[in-house]
Amino acid sequence: MERRNFIKKAAAAGGTAMLGLGATSRAASFMKEMTGDKKSISNRAKFRLKYAPGLTLFSAYAGKDPVDNMKFIADQGFRAVFELGMVNLPAATQEKIANAAARLGLEMAEFSLKIDFSGSTFVLQDPEIKEMLRKKVMAGIEVQKRTGINKALVVLGRYDQKLHWDYQTANVIDNLRMCCELAEKPGLTFVIEPLNHTNHPGLFLTRLPQAKMICIAVGHPNCRIVDDMYHQQITEGNIIPHMDNCWDYIGSFHIGDNPGRNEPASGEMNYRNIFRHIYEKGYKGTLCCEHGKSKPGKEGALAVIQAYREADSF
Repeated sequence: MERRNFIKKAAAAGGTAMLGLGATSRAASFMKEMTGDKKSISNRAKFRLKYAPGLTLFSAYAGKDPVDNMKFIADQGFRAVFELGMVNLPAATQEKIANAAARLGLEMAEFSLKIDFSGSTFVLQDPEIKEMLRKKVMAGIEVQKRTGINKALVVLGRYDQKLHWDYQTANVIDNLRMCCELAEKPGLTFVIEPLNHTNHPGLFLTRLPQAKMICIAVGHPNCRIVDDMYHQQITEGNIIPHMDNCWDYIGSFHIGDNPGRNEPASGEMNYRNIFRHIYEKGYKGTLCCEHGKSKPGKEGALAVIQAYREADSF
């Protein structure tokens, strides 16, 4: 859809499209008028929340170049973007992505520190592991300096079958506090992620109440939680009540429907109600679209956009 035609339709509807109202009907019209030429696609009505697509989610339209993907993402009304693997990209690429995001008005969501969670790490008091964690934190601080991204995702690794659970919890608290103190001056916040026990058996951190208890014990403002709603639907359900109980410690959200871990409305979760609740609580941060597509190719990419338009129409 050409931008002038979209704006004309918005004006005819009394300007409500640009305010994010009546999104379900707009999504249907948008899908009918889209063409295969990515340059002619425009749907700039901004979403209410800062949903952050990954840099490859719309590659069927935007290709492989990260900047082209960010242009496409901004052109569809998204207000944020994320690349979990930022720490592993060349410094020049990190700067290129950050500069493009700034030009396009896209907020960059968290990157991952990429701490190996195939083994036991945070749960142990081991000098070599502590040194590894220090190096990971310092690498994250360098990414922060180049990109301005102030949040880093941390996975706490596997539990140890030989060590009492409470000792492991104490070690996690101590190691996390060390990381937070290292990153305090530059202002890098860590968001710890509970992961589900089905996709990731054997991990230490699986539940939001557990994550909140750890954050309280760490006692540092730079220790927060990422509420990955796909994982939590599998592990404990009660998405909104658990969210409310952890609200003061949530630093970010991840999105994915269940089953399948694809876009909203592809599974059993009522993301329209969830997004309304998050919006009404005044959340201003990012929500990473950490999911796949229920359909392949361009059809799947357009289905993702339509799903977010409908879910955002609360």
